[in-house]
Amino acid sequence: MPERLVVIGGDAAGMSAASQARRRRKPADLEIVAFERGHFTSYSACGIPYWIGGLVADRDALIARSPETFRAEHDIDVRLRHEVIGIDLDRREVLVRNVDTGTESREWFDQLMYAAGATPRKPPWARVDARGIFGVQTLDDGTALRAWLDADPGPRHAVVVGGGYIGVEMAEAMIQRDLTVTLVEQGDQPMSTVDPDMGVLVRDSMCQLGIDIRTGCTVTGLTVRDGRLSAVETTDGTLPADLVVVSTGVRPNSRLAADAGLPIGVTGGIRVDLQMRVLGADRVWAAGDCVETVHRLTGQPVHVPLGTHANKQGRVAGLNIGGGYATFPGVIGTAVTRVCDLEVARTGLLEREAEDAGYQYVSTRIESTNRAGYFPGAKSMTVKLIAERRSGQLLGAQIVGRSEAAKRIDALAVALWNYMTVDEMAGLDLGYAPPYAPVWDPVLIAARKAVDAIHAG
Repeated sequence: MPERLVVIGGDAAGMSAASQARRRRKPADLEIVAFERGHFTSYSACGIPYWIGGLVADRDALIARSPETFRAEHDIDVRLRHEVIGIDLDRREVLVRNVDTGTESREWFDQLMYAAGATPRKPPWARVDARGIFGVQTLDDGTALRAWLDADPGPRHAVVVGGGYIGVEMAEAMIQRDLTVTLVEQGDQPMSTVDPDMGVLVRDSMCQLGIDIRTGCTVTGLTVRDGRLSAVETTDGTLPADLVVVSTGVRPNSRLAADAGLPIGVTGGIRVDLQMRVLGADRVWAAGDCVETVHRLTGQPVHVPLGTHANKQGRVAGLNIGGGYATFPGVIGTAVTRVCDLEVARTGLLEREAEDAGYQYVSTRIESTNRAGYFPGAKSMTVKLIAERRSGQLLGAQIVGRSEAAKRIDALAVALWNYMTVDEMAGLDLGYAPPYAPVWDPVLIAARKAVDAIHAG
């Protein structure tokens, strides 16, 4: 009788783990059953705003592998619309509910892969029963929102609550759908994933696109008429709205793990070792947005819900489940997005994060272009570096520009990953040709300015 692996969650981490385990162990040796409460497997949640806005024409283009592919080509028993609602580690069983019928069953396992992702932070005001209130956490969420937008008559006024990655991307998507859009953000600027002096560049670009941005503003309630949203009440007045997108962040979906007695960290994520094995649990693994990981610079536990990490962590877990050996080395917080005509990128620590970690640092900004200034199509970019005052070690970097910010942030992420100093970075042998970079690349100019700031101090 083969060993049995049960996977909770059918997206990035869960199906990466299942696929890797299958590559190393045949069906006669390992049976794999994956439970997913939604209608889809292995899809790009990050692509949903671009589908909503019309830049991606086909929803199915966001799906990397369908359930049929997993079943036919990988011998993985994927059961959609099935939600795991309980874990019994002593009996090695999970309690599963059919979402459509409500029937429940118990399924045994030898090994358990917990990849339940994250759940949205839903404010009390968003829990009212009314049409027109949406999140964008899953492809099912996106499908429901797209149907609301495509209805006749469709919505005309959208309010997006929350100015993080998804919030600003959804605000742009609503503009592309010809809605009037207001973005409500509690903080001083949208994009709190960069420092405020960089976030203001994003705000200016969004305002130029016609998005009404209300910062330092809090939602206090919703106005509902005949079961349908009609307005959003805020500390800055009443905003007409027949559509609201709630993008107020997520938290690890670790409740089932906690109920089963698995260890939960200070971030709310499941605690795992380097192999993605749950601490203190026999043959139980976890990966993705539901786990806590470590920041390579500070050594502190962090929760960074990104698909890049989920796929890598799932692969590590699957290799180990399959009898191999792999480890996940931690994160440094690299992320990029496109907002209006800007690319926004970051890696490492923000100023407030460096302060919280106890670093003394210098912070510098430079203005440059993505290619030689005389070359047609040259576009501006702002590069900010944060470096430790004593050693010059790079602690963080942020770029806001109209082209090729992502290219530069990856070079900075490699430098940061390898604990380079800004002095070392100033001598990097980077590629140069007028169509691709100035003779002094923005990365090199920024590193030189950081070196000067350290020496001046």
